[in-house]
Parts: sequence; structure tokens; C-alpha cells
Amino acid sequence: MPVSVVLPAVYLLAHDPVYLCRCGGTVGAILTCPLEVVKTRLQSSSVTLYISEVHLNTLNGATVNRVARVSPGPLHCLKMILQNEGPRSLFRGLGPNLVGVAPSRAIYFGAYSNCKEKLNNIFNPDSTQVHMISAGVAGFTAITTTNPIWLVKTRLQLDARNRGEKRMSAFECARKVYRLDGFRGFYRGMSASYAGISETVIHFVIYESIKKKLLEYKTAGAMDNEEESVKEASDFVRMMMAAATSKTCATSIAYPHEVVRTRLREEGTKYRSFFQTLSLLVREEGYSSLYRGLTTHLIRQIPNTAIMMSTYEVVVYLLDG
Repeated sequence: MPVSVVLPAVYLLAHDPVYLCRCGGTVGAILTCPLEVVKTRLQSSSVTLYISEVHLNTLNGATVNRVARVSPGPLHCLKMILQNEGPRSLFRGLGPNLVGVAPSRAIYFGAYSNCKEKLNNIFNPDSTQVHMISAGVAGFTAITTTNPIWLVKTRLQLDARNRGEKRMSAFECARKVYRLDGFRGFYRGMSASYAGISETVIHFVIYESIKKKLLEYKTAGAMDNEEESVKEASDFVRMMMAAATSKTCATSIAYPHEVVRTRLREEGTKYRSFFQTLSLLVREEGYSSLYRGLTTHLIRQIPNTAIMMSTYEVVVYLLDG
């Protein structure tokens, strides 16, 4: 490969941490797309279509067939998608996902870093207050900007057409949303997304707290040994563990907003607002419905977050050094 091509690429990787996060996010989106589709299907109101009949024996020995309103597991859902729709359906919505991951990550980390830098001059530097406000502002900015992309992605993932039927493209989906609901249709689920900012705030507060403790511990150890504290590979492994821990806690606490958001984005849905949807879900399907797809979401999200955050920390360290 020509040097004229290699050098600019190396320069970009070394001087743009957001670019690296975008690259990591793109690869992660491709590899975990099947998990994303399964998670979205489990969260949707049509999930009961996958449930088999339950055979119950009456007192006189007769058998009664009934459809049980119970959420299927991830493996069962995956099996039914493959049987009815084919392997390609596991990558539904990948196009909008790839288009959205770059601006979403760029806006998110850019807003977080800039807000954190400004707030450090107003409040106590790197305090919990600074991290909470920065994470909230970053989440609000990214959600408001990219919600139309994620709505199209969700609609495509819920498009459960049988094998051989013509699939709707992202452009056709966007045109249909506009025809039925106008521009407002692209912002369905915004209330649930805004509620999801709490997950971002919890994640960054816990992450920054763990990171601070790890740095204090390492600095204290270096002073005892009269050595200069230098970043090592093990430090970034610890950062990955910190990111995984914080994301697990935040996701488990704030997960119901994910289910509510998917329901609000469904086509022709009876769900109208965040609290109305939340209330309806609990009344009709029980509290367990608020955590449909959680296991699949954690399997997909935790490694992505750990890699993304450690990559960001590595590049920031190289730039500061």
C-alpha cells in the first residue's frame, strides 16, 4: 500500500479518539446484529406469535389446547426466526445501524468530553456532579439528533416477513413512516429514549468512580515503591472491567425503558406515551415483561461497552502523553 495512503490513516487513528470509537462501534454493530434483532423481537408486542400451544389435561382426561401468553427465550426466538424467515433476517436493520453508529458515537463522546471540560472549571473537577451532568447532556444531544435512524432500524427488525417474501428497504420504511405519520413519526419513542438517559448517567458515574479508585490505588502503590506511575496494559484491562461492571449495573436498573421504546416504535401501536405504555405493560403482561430480552441485551452490550471505553481511554492517554 502506498505511503501516501498509510501515513494519513495512521495520523487519523493516533489523533482522533472518536474515530477509533466509531470504528469499534461499526465492527461491534455488525458482529452483534443478530443479538440486536432477537432482543427487539423479544421486546415487541408480537412476541406471543412465537409461542407454541400448551396442552392441558382436564379432570375427565380430555386435552385442551391453549396459547400461553409467556415470553419465549432467546434461543427459541432465534430458532423461529431462522425457520420462518431465514438467516438474512438476523441482519435486518444493519444498514441504519451502521449509518447511525458513527454520528451517534461521535456526538456522544464529543458532547461528553466538551461538557466535562467546561464543568470542571465550574464545579469540583471530576466530581460526581460533573460526570452526571456531562453524561446527561451527551445522551440528550445524541438521542435528539439520531432518533429517526434508530426508529427505522427498529421497524426493519420487527418486519417479520416469511422466507421468500419481498423485504422492505430502509428507504421504503422511512417513506412509509413519513406517509403515515409525517415528520413526527420519526420521533416516536423519544420519551423512552430520554428516560434512558438515566442509564447513561448511572453508567458514567459508576465507571468514573471505579476508574478514580483504580488510579488512586495504583498511585499509592507507586509512591510506596518510589516509582513513577506509568500506564500499563493491565491498567486498560481494569478499565474494561470497570466499564463492563458499570454498564451491567446501569442496564439492569434502567432496562424497562428499552422495552417501552420498542413498543412505542411499533407500527400501528396502541401505545402512546412513556407512562401509558409502562402502565399498560404491567397491567396486561406483568412486571416480568419490562425485562424481556435483558439477557440478550447484556450479552451484546457489555463486551461492546468494555472495548469501546478502553479504546477511548487508550487513545486519550496517547494524546495526553
